[in-house]
Amino acid sequence: MHGKIHRVATKLFVVCALVAGHRVFAADPLPSWNDGATKSAIISFVEKVTTPGNKDFVQLADRLATFDNDGTLWCEQPMYFQMMFAFDRIRETAKDHPDWEDKEPFKAVLADNLASFGETGQKGLLEVIEVTHTGMSVEQFHGIVRNWMHTARHPRFHRPYDQLTYQPMHELLVYLRSKQFETFIVSGGGIEFMRPWIPDVYGIPTQQIVGSSGVVKYEVHDGKPELLKEPKVNFIDDGAGKPVGINQFIGRRPVMAFGNSDGDREMLEWTTEGEPDKHLPGFALIVHHTDAVREYAYDRDSKIGRLDKAWDEGVKKGWTIVDMKNDWKVIFPPESAK
Repeated sequence: MHGKIHRVATKLFVVCALVAGHRVFAADPLPSWNDGATKSAIISFVEKVTTPGNKDFVQLADRLATFDNDGTLWCEQPMYFQMMFAFDRIRETAKDHPDWEDKEPFKAVLADNLASFGETGQKGLLEVIEVTHTGMSVEQFHGIVRNWMHTARHPRFHRPYDQLTYQPMHELLVYLRSKQFETFIVSGGGIEFMRPWIPDVYGIPTQQIVGSSGVVKYEVHDGKPELLKEPKVNFIDDGAGKPVGINQFIGRRPVMAFGNSDGDREMLEWTTEGEPDKHLPGFALIVHHTDAVREYAYDRDSKIGRLDKAWDEGVKKGWTIVDMKNDWKVIFPPESAK
C-alpha cells in the first residue's frame, strides 16, 4: 500500500514539475539571454510570424530557420575545430609517414608552427584535408570523428569540442522548434564532419545539415557496397555558396537566418531580401564575439570568422546583432559528466 502511494506521489511530482517547467518556458523562452533589444527583437519576430491573423503570419510549410555552425552555434577559435581535428589526425598518423617530418605542410603541423603552416596557403590546407578526410569509407570517417569528439580537448577550455556550443543558441533552437520552425545547419564546415555529432548535440537530423562536401564514390568490395571519400571538392558551402546550397538542398528560402561572419553575409541577404514576390518576412542575426574573458573577442581583423562587410551591412540594414558580452548571461552549457 505504501509503495502504491509512493508511486502515485512520484507521478504527481513529475507532472507538477513538467507543468512548472512549461510555465517557466512560456514566460521566458530564452533564459540565458539578458533582457534587452536583442532578445526582444527575436521574440517579437517569432511571435508575429507564428500568430494567426497577424499580417506577417507565416504558414507552417514556410517556417524555416538556417544556422551557420562555426562561431554561431559553437566556438571557432583559435581555429576552426575541423582543422583542429585534421591536425590531430596528422599527429596521430605521422608514425606511418616518416617523410612528413621534412615535408610541408605536415612539418609545420607536427611542429605546432601555425605561422609556417599559414605560409603554405590554400595548397597546404587542401593537402592536410586530403590526407585526413579521404581514402576511406564515409562510415569509417564518421567513426573517426566520433572518437575524436570523445577524446580530444580544447587547448584553452580543456573540454570536449562538442561541449563548447553556445547555451543561448541551444535555447533559441528549442524555442523555434516549439513554434514549429524547421531548423537547418548551413555551414562552410564539411558535411561528413558534422553529421556524426550534430543530431545528438543540437537535435538537428542529418538530412537538415547542409555543408561543404567532397566527391563520394560508390563501390562494392568483397560483396559489400561502400561509399568512398575521394580527394576531390564537390561543393563549398560558404559565402555566395550558402544561398545556392539552400536552394539546391533545401529548396525554400529561410524566414530566419543566423550567422557570425562575412561568410554568412549572402545567406542573411537572401533571407531578408530574396524572392520579394513571396511576401515572406525575413530576420537576420549576427553573433558578434565581444567577450574575451568567457570566450573570445574578434571581428574585422580576425583570420578566423572575420566579421567586416557583414557587420557594416547588418548595421545599415537593421539586422539584429548579438553583443555576446552583454546579451548572453552564460556562454557554454554546464560541463557534462559524460
